Amino acid sequence: MKRSLPLAIVFIGGVVFFISYFVPHYISEEILQRQIMVEWIKVISLFAFVIGLYSLIHLHVNKIKRKVDNWQYSILTLSGIGVMFIVGILLPEKFNGGIQQGSIYDWIFMNLQVPLQATMFSLLAFYITSAAFRAFKARSVEATCLLLAAVVVMLGRVPLGETIRSITQGFLDFPKWTQWILDVPNTATKRAIMLGVALGMMATSLKIILGIERSWLGGSE
Repeated sequence: MKRSLPLAIVFIGGVVFFISYFVPHYISEEILQRQIMVEWIKVISLFAFVIGLYSLIHLHVNKIKRKVDNWQYSILTLSGIGVMFIVGILLPEKFNGGIQQGSIYDWIFMNLQVPLQATMFSLLAFYITSAAFRAFKARSVEATCLLLAAVVVMLGRVPLGETIRSITQGFLDFPKWTQWILDVPNTATKRAIMLGVALGMMATSLKIILGIERSWLGGSE
């Protein structure tokens, strides 16, 4: 019963909502898709948030207990969660609590979170440059094409490309070539990847609806 009931609910719900997507009726469009589905997504998102928060706290508490490498950062993480929870939810608005603009929560976010994000992305730029240096080596025909496309795109996205176009009077039009690469080969590749992802999602969804894939139950029977 512990497995049969969830499988039955998933099967019935999956089939009903799959069919309702292709049926242009008030019940399917308004009630099932815009009312029931939206409300249930809110409920599921709430449970997912609670589970994720519990998992995060549990993970860092165990790190502190076991004194693993860099466990001090776990203290900072838990402290940040506690402080933001207190000033954002528990602290009354008359003491500048809440999440509105100008509150303590907003000040911490704008003066700590945003600069930390900028620092992280700045550091990632160096790792991306290092990875690009290793990847853009003409070891094969495909790697050579990737190298040439990368050089063209980089020149087309910086002022140097505009300068070269002006000097050569449009003969080396890197911005135009860059736009063509982004609009034609890049778009075609992105669409192919999205088609592959969509087919994978369909296959996985059918396996879950039909009860073939049962890992979400915690294991197979």
